[in-house]
Amino acid sequence: MSPLMWAVGGGCLLAVARAAAAGRHPVRSVLAGALCGLSGLAAVALLSPYTGVTLPLNAFTGFVAAVLGLPGVILLLLIPLL
Repeated sequence: MSPLMWAVGGGCLLAVARAAAAGRHPVRSVLAGALCGLSGLAAVALLSPYTGVTLPLNAFTGFVAAVLGLPGVILLLLIPLL
């Protein structure tokens, strides 16, 4: 991976950690967001034979889904449209 990808990933982690720290239960909110994101990624993968919408299951998509949650999965789905 390039240094730019590491920098962007670190920035995302920092932003998520800062936003989670503002709440009453920071660990719970981070885990809930990661669970929702990974569940959304799994749902896209399981429904791809029926919908025709696919996302590659690799380290990058898993990282985006775990760190950014469901908005990250939606972003991954919208990137090909840009």
